[in-house]
This record gives sequence, structure tokens and C-alpha cells, in this order.
Amino acid sequence: MRVYLVDDHEVVRRGVASLLETDDTIEVVGQSGSATVALREILELRPDVAILDAHLADGTGVDICREMRSVDPDIKGLILTTYDDPDAISAAILAGASGYVLKRIEGNSLLSGIKLVAGGHSLIDPTVASRVVEQMEMQRRSLDVICELTPQQRKIFFLIAEGMTNRQIAEELYLAEKTIKNHVTGLLARLGLQHRTQAALLAVRLRGGEGTSAPPMAERRVG
Repeated sequence: MRVYLVDDHEVVRRGVASLLETDDTIEVVGQSGSATVALREILELRPDVAILDAHLADGTGVDICREMRSVDPDIKGLILTTYDDPDAISAAILAGASGYVLKRIEGNSLLSGIKLVAGGHSLIDPTVASRVVEQMEMQRRSLDVICELTPQQRKIFFLIAEGMTNRQIAEELYLAEKTIKNHVTGLLARLGLQHRTQAALLAVRLRGGEGTSAPPMAERRVG
């Protein structure tokens, strides 16, 4: 089984390489701390599995995974990172990664995981998986709330997500700024959000869902 390592911390990279070399069935065919160099070498060497750090100085493991699999889908990507961010794992899965594990994983578990991924199976750290499930449940509840909003309230929600101030929204919808302020306060409270940035992130996740798209330009004032 041929493996390529990508991590911008040399000590970590060497440590993982040393671990893999204890298994006679695994061969480390290359390693790099640069996203640019790694992508080029991975496409030249065509390993069975590429172990990718999530964050690199000149890119991300997710970007490498997406690019390499667009060229050769047979190369499996395993994200090895310190970040247990649900958004990161969602991005990794969309990029075609077969696995997402945290660097605190035990050595034997990592070896087993690499073999699982090489065999076509998926591997997700249980801690991260549970957080993803929680996030999905939160999004489902938020979607239910948004679907219950009036068309005008939905417009206000997506205008908040676009970064508009209360005054700008008031001008857009021909309403008093105080009215918009009351709407915004109520919307954030109903969605369980603390600030407008969270509304923007939620809108990005929900955009495209039935009944939740931003109002078309034809419905919005021009000029």
C-alpha cells in the first residue's frame, strides 16, 4: 500500500512516517509540507492514500484532496488534523475525502484506518461525527423556523445575511428603521442566534433549500 504524507510540521510528518514504516504492508512513497509541491508529487506518484493536514501555509488538505481526486478518483484522501470543526469535515467530504481523523488518534488506530480507507471504506473520528450530527440537527430546526416565516421576514433574514445594516434593509423594503430593528431582534432570537454573522453563515448553509432562497432581484428595489 503506497502512502503520501502532507504536513507542514516536519516533526509531525517524520513521526507519522516512522509509524507507517513499522508496518510492512505500507510504503511511504513521498512527503511534503507544501500544498503546491504535494499536489504535483501526488499526481506524479499516484499513491493509494494521501494523508493530508487540513491547514498548510500555502493551501489546505481539502483543496489538495479535491484537486487530486478530480484527476484520479482512485487516490484516497485521509484528512489528519487537530481541528474538530464540523464545517471542516463537511468541506472534506464534499471534496471527496474518505476519512477525517484527529491527530490525537492512537498509532495502531491510524494504521488500521489507512487500510480501511485504502480498501474503499470511510473513516470519521467519532467526536467530529457527533458534532456534525448536532450541527445538522440545529440546521434542520433552523430550516423549520425559516419555513414558518412570512415572505417579508425571509427577505429580511437574507438581507441580514448579505451584510446589510438595519438602515439599508429599511431603505430596501420601504420600512422604518425601528421596524427593521424589531424584526431583526425577533428573527435572531427565534433562530437561536447571537449576532448577524451567524445569520450569514446559516443562510449560506440553507441557501438553495426549498422555500429558503434569497428573494430574486425582480422582487427587490433597483436604484
